[in-house]
Amino acid sequence: MAAASFSRRQWLAASGGTMAAALLNPNGAFAQTGSAVSDSAATENSHEPTYSESKSFDWQFGMTLRTPVTFTNGLATFPIPMDWPEQTVTIGTRDVSQQVSHLQVRDLPGGARQVVVGIARMTANSSLNVLLNYRIEKRNIIAPTDTGSLVIPTRAPREMRSYLGTSPMIDSTHTLIRSLSRQLASEAEGDESAWQTVRRIYDCVREKVAYTEGPIRNASEALKDGKGDCEDMTSLFVALCRNAQIPARMVWIPGHCYPEFYLERDGGGNDSGCWYPCQAAGTEQFGEMQEERPILQKGDRFKVPEQRQIVRYVSEFFRCDRLGKGSPRIDFVRELKS
Repeated sequence: MAAASFSRRQWLAASGGTMAAALLNPNGAFAQTGSAVSDSAATENSHEPTYSESKSFDWQFGMTLRTPVTFTNGLATFPIPMDWPEQTVTIGTRDVSQQVSHLQVRDLPGGARQVVVGIARMTANSSLNVLLNYRIEKRNIIAPTDTGSLVIPTRAPREMRSYLGTSPMIDSTHTLIRSLSRQLASEAEGDESAWQTVRRIYDCVREKVAYTEGPIRNASEALKDGKGDCEDMTSLFVALCRNAQIPARMVWIPGHCYPEFYLERDGGGNDSGCWYPCQAAGTEQFGEMQEERPILQKGDRFKVPEQRQIVRYVSEFFRCDRLGKGSPRIDFVRELKS
C-alpha cells in the first residue's frame, strides 16, 4: 500500500505532555481537543518510519451503571484513545444520561487521555449510560530504510527522561537485569549500530523468556523464571533498553501491549529523534507494526489524581458515597462496533 510519512515536529508533539482538557456538556455538543496528524506532512528523511494508508474502525468506549442504593458524589474515569502519528481519533455520537452532572476529558502527562464522569446524586434502582463512539483511522508503521545513521541519544530531552528510569513492574535497576545488560554490552561488536544494539536486546528477550499467560510480574521475575506474558516481556525489553541509555516505553492496546524505543539521527540532535515500535511477544515485528487495534495510551509511569501511587497503566475507576446497603454495579465498555 502507498506509504505516507510524518515530520519530526509531529513525532515530538506525539511524544507526550499535557494538552488542554476539554469539557463535555451533557446537554450539548460533545467536544474534545487534541492536535491531529495530517497526511500532507511528508518528509524525505529515510531514518524516520513511514505509514501505510489508513483503515477506519468504529469503537465505543464508556460505562453503564445500575444501582440498588442511593449514592452521592459519584466519580468515574475511563481511558479513551488519542491522536498519535499512526492513529487519528474522531468523535462521533454519544449517549449520556441526564443524571451525569459533569463530564470532562483530561490528558495526563506522558501519553494518556481520560474521560471524567461526575454524578452528584443517583437514586436507588436507577441506571445511567455514558457511551461515546469514535471513528479511529489506523495506519501500520513501516520500518525506516536508513537505520545505520541512527544513534543512542547522548543527552535525552527532558520529556524523555521518565523513559530512562524505573516504572511500576519495570525494575530496571534489579541485579539480574543490570547483569544481563552488562553481558549484552560486552558482546557488542566495535562497529555495531544503535539499531543493531536494540535488535540484540529484542532477540535476547524473545530467546530468554517464553510466552506464557499468567499474573503480572516484575520484569526481573520474568527473566528469572524464563517465562511471561506480553506485559512481562515488554517490561523486560524496556528495562534492558533503559539500562543501555535508550529511552523506551510501553504501548497499550486492547488485550495487548508492545514496546517502543527512541533513537536519533547521527548529528541531528534531539530534533531528529523518533520512536520505533517492536513486538516483544507474538509475531516478530521490529521497527514496524502491523496492528489494527487502537492505541489506548503510551507510557508506563502515570500520576492519576484519584490514586496515590504512580501507575503503569491508566485503568478504569469508580467511587461514591453510599446512602444505604448494597453497591452500584458499573460495567466499563470498550467495544469494536464495526
